[in-house]
Amino acid sequence: MSYCLNPACPNPQNPTDTEICRACNSKILLRDRYKVIRSLGQGGFGATFLAQDEGLPGEPCCVIKQLRPSTTAPQVLEMARELFAREARTLGKIGNHPQVPRLLDYFEDSQQFYLVQEYISGYTLQQEIKRDGPMSEAGVKQFLSEIIPVLEYIHSQQVIHRDIKPANMIRREQDRKLVLIDFGAVKNQVSQGGASSNSDQTALTAYAIGTPGFAPPEQMAMRPVYASDIYAVGVTCIYLLTGKSPKELEYDPKTGEMLWKKQVYISDHFADVMKKMLEVSVAHRFQCAEEVLRALDLEPYLDSLEQGLATKSKPSIRNPGYRQFHSGDLGPQTSPNANSSASSRLAQAAAIRARRAKMENTGTPQMHNGAGSGAFIGRNPTTSTLKNSNSSGKPKGPIKLDAPGVITAYAKGRRDFAQMDLSLLNLEKANLSGSIFHQTKLVKTNLQAADLANADFGRASLSKAILRDANLGRAYFNQADLEGADLRGADLSYAYLSNANIRGANLCGANLSNAKITEEQLATAKTNWATVLPSGKRGFW
Repeated sequence: MSYCLNPACPNPQNPTDTEICRACNSKILLRDRYKVIRSLGQGGFGATFLAQDEGLPGEPCCVIKQLRPSTTAPQVLEMARELFAREARTLGKIGNHPQVPRLLDYFEDSQQFYLVQEYISGYTLQQEIKRDGPMSEAGVKQFLSEIIPVLEYIHSQQVIHRDIKPANMIRREQDRKLVLIDFGAVKNQVSQGGASSNSDQTALTAYAIGTPGFAPPEQMAMRPVYASDIYAVGVTCIYLLTGKSPKELEYDPKTGEMLWKKQVYISDHFADVMKKMLEVSVAHRFQCAEEVLRALDLEPYLDSLEQGLATKSKPSIRNPGYRQFHSGDLGPQTSPNANSSASSRLAQAAAIRARRAKMENTGTPQMHNGAGSGAFIGRNPTTSTLKNSNSSGKPKGPIKLDAPGVITAYAKGRRDFAQMDLSLLNLEKANLSGSIFHQTKLVKTNLQAADLANADFGRASLSKAILRDANLGRAYFNQADLEGADLRGADLSYAYLSNANIRGANLCGANLSNAKITEEQLATAKTNWATVLPSGKRGFW
């Protein structure tokens, strides 16, 4: 099908090979190059379409935004034009980041304004939650480890997004990475101290303030700062944890603070981080993305924190989004100022460990809403907790399901197996596609010929696991430990293996076509003439 872009066309849908619209006689091919396939949606100032670029080999897909205000009032039209120009300038400035769509074209045609962007194939976070239900704490932390570095980048370019929300983040189908979209509401001239200049107090600023509920008070008052985006990310986290939009939650009438704590099941440490992200007062909120990264660093990686910071030869704990594994190094690279803060972080880690030990000895719960210590892993809080308890109520350790229990749980609809101990189980030929094994122990687990397509193995322990002939297409292995794993004949096409440890893994005969993996990583694994490399060619790297 082809689609007419004339805003006044009574019937824009046309047969595929049509050159002139049958309803209004407008040209179908935009700028003699772009063929619109279908409409993707319409907002207050523009409509968005999926198109093919017939000017390039293969006619790749792209997204076209057309200026289409809801009213023809001169001031509104001028406002919309400035928004389009602003988005084009911003994308041209920051679109070289892999998690920001590239600007491909920007032009005026037949008194209409158009912006052409890279097409991102995938589902938005809003669509994911509506389809799969709320995330666990581990899943939200993984989300933060991906999106906060993107925020850090755009802020380094002096850009405030101002419309961060689940509908504006797409999980790219190709590599399952989050892509931040819709830069139409950006502020790209940041004043000292975050105060707006007089020229900013215009009708344009008044309209382009983002989405109510996700935007903090200072942004609604037309005084956005970098911390405004951090607040919006915090509200997004609440949505991911609860499946509820901001308008469905209650607010403190005196302070305007969102009352979210009774809605979630998360650890005390993560609740503290969330609280600071969602502070109504911008002065009490995290001021920059790096502060959020530092706050999130300690809790998830306490097991390696003391060793990593106490030994000079080991690199320090850093944001997972910046980690790179090398031959002989299973830790993250050292940041320039890591050693200077090592002792203070070591003390913090010791304090948290002491608090944990006290909680466990007394049986005191460390979670909101009465859940046990650690991160809540299930999508249904009434049926899953991270710790098993004995009759005295004291935690006994991570849940350990047997193989039939895993298969039965999956058959009943469970997909979240994060942070569980599934080591040494025999799950040969099991269908577990799309499951979440984030930080799960799968040491020496037999997953031969299992269907694990689109599964999330972020930070999972898979050392010496048997994955021979397994379907791991588009699986996510960021920071996973696959040392010594048997992956002979496994399908790893489009898998995301960046930063995974594959030292000694057997990849003979494995299919790595279009997989995200580096030459340095492959040099540490076993390959042979039958291995399909990311380029699609067979043989050794």
